[in-house]
Amino acid sequence: MSPLAYIAAIIALAVVLFIWNRLPVVVVAMGIALALWATQVLTLGQALGGFGDPAVIFIACLFVVSAGLETTGVTAWAGQLLIRGAGQESRTRLLLLTMSLVAVLTAMISVNGAVAALLPVVVVMAVRLRRKSSQLLMPLVFSAHAGSMLALTGTPVNVLVSEAGLEAGVGGFGFFEFALVGIPLLLGTMAIIILFGERLLPQRNGAKMPADLSRHARTLVEQYGLADGVFQLRVRASSPLVGLSPSQVELSAFPGLQLVAMQDGESAAPLRRPVGDGDHMLVRGTAEAAATLAKRMHLSFREDTASDQGEETLFNRRSGLAEVVIPPRSGLIGQTMFPGMVTDSGDLIVLAIQRSGSETDVGTPESGRGSIALRTGDTLLLQGTWKALDLHLNDPDVLVVNSPELVRRQAVPLGPGAYQAIAVLAGMVILLSTGLVPPAVAGLFAAGAIVLSRILTVEQSYRAIDWTTVILVGALMPLSTAMGETGAAQLMAEGLVRLIGDAGPIALLAGLFMLTAVLGQLISNTATALIVIPIGMAAAASMGISPRPVLMSTAVAAAGAFLTPIATPTNLMVMGPGGYAFGDYWKLGLPLLMWFFVVSVFLVPLIWRF
Repeated sequence: MSPLAYIAAIIALAVVLFIWNRLPVVVVAMGIALALWATQVLTLGQALGGFGDPAVIFIACLFVVSAGLETTGVTAWAGQLLIRGAGQESRTRLLLLTMSLVAVLTAMISVNGAVAALLPVVVVMAVRLRRKSSQLLMPLVFSAHAGSMLALTGTPVNVLVSEAGLEAGVGGFGFFEFALVGIPLLLGTMAIIILFGERLLPQRNGAKMPADLSRHARTLVEQYGLADGVFQLRVRASSPLVGLSPSQVELSAFPGLQLVAMQDGESAAPLRRPVGDGDHMLVRGTAEAAATLAKRMHLSFREDTASDQGEETLFNRRSGLAEVVIPPRSGLIGQTMFPGMVTDSGDLIVLAIQRSGSETDVGTPESGRGSIALRTGDTLLLQGTWKALDLHLNDPDVLVVNSPELVRRQAVPLGPGAYQAIAVLAGMVILLSTGLVPPAVAGLFAAGAIVLSRILTVEQSYRAIDWTTVILVGALMPLSTAMGETGAAQLMAEGLVRLIGDAGPIALLAGLFMLTAVLGQLISNTATALIVIPIGMAAAASMGISPRPVLMSTAVAAAGAFLTPIATPTNLMVMGPGGYAFGDYWKLGLPLLMWFFVVSVFLVPLIWRF
């Protein structure tokens, strides 16, 4: 068999396997790369070369940046803004705001970056508003494709067609000149999704949907009886507590009050030094008793915790709560603990202990504080800084009910490190929009900054990367190389030009759109554009027409990668979280592709004349 026949067979088999959807998509993709090597269409280096491609590295870095935004609560903040703007019930407003935001962000940092940044936001929104993620994630991606035509930096294809115009001597396209077609594309995409999306998209969630933890703090303080009567008092310089060690502070003279902890005023961690001005005293009791304590001991209520709302006092940007269970064979079984004690690490406070879902009868030992010998199944409510919770809850002697990291991502908007993460994102946007460095370098700088600023550890960065997407993209890239080197794509394009003949420039645009759209569902739109642009330029020269409308039409067609999950990395990004099957994409994608066809073939020539 010839290389062309091998490629045709490999593509046909791959499409069948993708549609069959019984094998993992990563296995199919790796099979394509190995088949190209086994049939000697490509060398081993070429068949595996996609894993070292700068685009793959850039995509991996975007996942790290996205995780940094999510961990610091930036995405939770954006999600809250979207939910407040859209309201709880309005599907239309929710979609409009989501699609507008991703389109604008795409114009600045490309489709991959925008979708990677907003994907966790939309998933959290789906959970919080009790909507199916499949109804929101595909509209997110498809409107990002339309938004890529708003500016030169929206997609590499825009840069390619602009450079092709310069090389042809007809001039490139301005930075926002793409918006002349990008705005109609986006408006039409929004209209189709709003009018028909609910019927054309499936009603399902991904296999692993996160729980809604936005009200987690309130749930915990209510369950453990801390909703009322928890106060955080600030120590003044004139307080008699100044200079005492934390162990010397006791409240026996104030009936109805229990000392929970002395906290460092800067870090909110349990105090390990003598009490000083600005430190905090965390107490539990009645409001009257707390007011008496504050007056006699020269303490002040913090402005944001002047009421008895334990939720804000215990759960905020600096510190949080975690619920743990004592499992069988735990080393803590039999050990004595009491509410208010500090754990052995010195960083966490035991706020409450429950047995069988209710508060335990802890007795009254000589220390004046209730204590209990722990048993299997007991639950403890711990409080401490977010860093301490992350660090000390990996202990095998306890089972964490909800990961503090996951809770923080959803429930603490603009938490620690948020502004550094926003600065990193802004820096990456500037590098990408100005073209000072290649995208992969900008991504590496941004991911490195996320790690160096301690927003994420190296291990957390590894976990943040969606390796399925990265491997899939790297394994499928050699298919584009094979089609280019064997002349398969060139042969298809030349046949199309011969088929059109003298039908005119409109027919040429229609034919090039169909070719670009078909190839774009199987290989990357960048590779497709590299194949189609020279053919379109040659056809325009032979017809004696300007290549500018041909180039812009090609860019629009390349953006219409809607019909398959393998068409773009972003289509794949939402496949798992949205619970999509291979055949779900074309149902909504086909009407959108028809709209792109109308803009590409009929609107483009009205703006850029032949």
